Amino acid sequence: QVQLVESGGGLVQPGGSLRLSCAASGFIFSSYSMSWVRRAPGKGLEWVSDIDIGGGSTYYADSAKGRFTISRDNAKNTLYLQMNSLKPEDTAVYYCAKDGTRGQGTLVTVSE
Repeated sequence: QVQLVESGGGLVQPGGSLRLSCAASGFIFSSYSMSWVRRAPGKGLEWVSDIDIGGGSTYYADSAKGRFTISRDNAKNTLYLQMNSLKPEDTAVYYCAKDGTRGQGTLVTVSE
């Protein structure tokens, strides 16, 4: 079955950086576009970024453009999200997603 396991979250100060990872299994990773989505405290699910199967095309929400970079390593079945210049409003549980299936998420807290 599809399994997505996110990691890399934590507490970071405003302006800091984090790199999230998502280990995928149970499907042919290299055959699927992948996404990152997030849920901030008390809010709904928000799309953050997509990447195509080869990694050549990437898409970002306006809130992520210029600060976040999505990438993938198909040999390692792993999806990444490099997040720079983090802001308090980036505080959320971040999920990787495939066709609507999400992992358990990893919490990112941006605070002094």
